Amino acid sequence: MRCPYCGHHDLKVVDSRDSEVREAIRRRRECLQCGQRYTTYERIETVPFFVIKKDGRREDFDPHKLFTGLKKATEKRDISPERLNGIVDQIEADLRRSGRVEIPSGEIGEMVMDRLRDLDEVAYIRFASVYREFMDLQQVKRQIEQVLSARGSSRPAPASASPGRR
Repeated sequence: MRCPYCGHHDLKVVDSRDSEVREAIRRRRECLQCGQRYTTYERIETVPFFVIKKDGRREDFDPHKLFTGLKKATEKRDISPERLNGIVDQIEADLRRSGRVEIPSGEIGEMVMDRLRDLDEVAYIRFASVYREFMDLQQVKRQIEQVLSARGSSRPAPASASPGRR
């Protein structure tokens, strides 16, 4: 690496830490020739992977698209964007660990469903109604009944919403 100010090769790292989003390492460097300091970011080069859609099309995996779907499902629920970003990061990390470069969209949808089921039952039903393409209220009712029966004795029912909240 060369100093961006004088082009000299002799540099030292003054400080090194993870960046805020943990996708890169932030390094503060100092040129030993001119004394100028500057910041660099090092990021691991990742292999892109593709989502295979239901109709067979291939699309680049887009974490923002995943975040948008989660945001719609959790609209007006008490779930922070940071929490949604955490889910996106978890899913992307799981997909990368799989080592595959082509992932069926249905597999990603199921990963989202698993996480939403544990996070918020209403968001889970909202996402399921779109993802599973419910055609009538009977399908929605069956999904709600599955959630309620799975809840069973595993956890107490959440308190009802306050009357002013809709």
